[in-house]
Amino acid sequence: MGPQKPPHGMGGAMAIERLPGLVDAHVHLREPGYEHKEDFYTGTAAALAGGVTTVLDMPNTNPPTSTPERLAEKARLAQAKAVCDVGLFVGATRTEGDAYLPAAHRACGLKIYVNDTFGSLRIDTLDLLHRLFRTWAERAAQIGYRSPENPHGLGPVAVHAEELMVPACLALSQLYDVPLHVVHVSRRSEIETIRRAKERGVQVTCEATPHHLFLSMEDLPRLGSLGDMRPRLATPDDVAALWEHLAAIDIFATDHAPHTLAEKGLQGQPVESPPPGVPGVETMLPLLLTAVHAGRLTLEDVVQRCVTAPRRIYGLPEQPDTVVEVDVDAHYTLENQAMHTRVGWTPFAGMPVYGRVQRVILRGRTVYEEGRVLAEPGSGRVLFQPT
Repeated sequence: MGPQKPPHGMGGAMAIERLPGLVDAHVHLREPGYEHKEDFYTGTAAALAGGVTTVLDMPNTNPPTSTPERLAEKARLAQAKAVCDVGLFVGATRTEGDAYLPAAHRACGLKIYVNDTFGSLRIDTLDLLHRLFRTWAERAAQIGYRSPENPHGLGPVAVHAEELMVPACLALSQLYDVPLHVVHVSRRSEIETIRRAKERGVQVTCEATPHHLFLSMEDLPRLGSLGDMRPRLATPDDVAALWEHLAAIDIFATDHAPHTLAEKGLQGQPVESPPPGVPGVETMLPLLLTAVHAGRLTLEDVVQRCVTAPRRIYGLPEQPDTVVEVDVDAHYTLENQAMHTRVGWTPFAGMPVYGRVQRVILRGRTVYEEGRVLAEPGSGRVLFQPT
């Protein structure tokens, strides 16, 4: 489903576009363990406010989502609170290795961290990295990869890999014939490596975040700790490279990673090492629509990278009767107090944007309208779980 014009008269003078429900394929909803930052209700409410009706949640919680039991418990928590659909990643740890394998088909994919991140999931030995790719491939040989014809197969391996670790993970994906997804690509060297790999037929996809597309290290003096994330903000040339190689970027995803202002050292006592990460799930669409207004993107680009591609890459089920109504010409300034995320801030505060979500209809029900979340906690679905 692509962008559609509304029936005649809908929205009055507003320039309403009807988009499919967006997918944010990279969020950290922080539950369990960090509910003071976000939880499954507040995070999915923020998603609806941004026109997002499906989120894929990362495993670096406390405890991490690294065993079948923890995946089942996290699914239970999500089902009780979520107001949009949620897929859950499993993650590898140094101590538990691939303990998640018996329940791997109930995850949207495997997340491997091979670079610095928030939490304790970093994999820093080649032996273990080999094992994780090999055993994922062995499990896929038994049940296949997820597709419309095989909805109970495995998703891809998604890696947080920067610079030299990108070609290392590409090599392992080829060695074991595993589909690879590189998250939050941020540098020229990375996107050009991935583009060349695609040209050679390597089964690799990648994503870029709004903060790496619209911010650079030149914004750090203004943002301070609110501009600290992983990967770090890059140079203006790196940002330009992402736009130059837009055709190689499969997905726009936010890496929504909320921390409180106190944790960032902006309330109360100063903090020596603020945790990296920024919220973003509800600001992605207006930022992208602003790029549409500027002629840098088309609406079709947005739908392709925020709906079509993530659904294909992760084998996500369709959402019937789901529509996001957006006033694409609404011009306003992003403000912290308007955010639905529990932490109540955005690194884009003060930025003028186009495009305001007016209404979200999920499976025939209005779940968000004019700034209000109408869905009841637990009305979302947790994907790939037993029914």
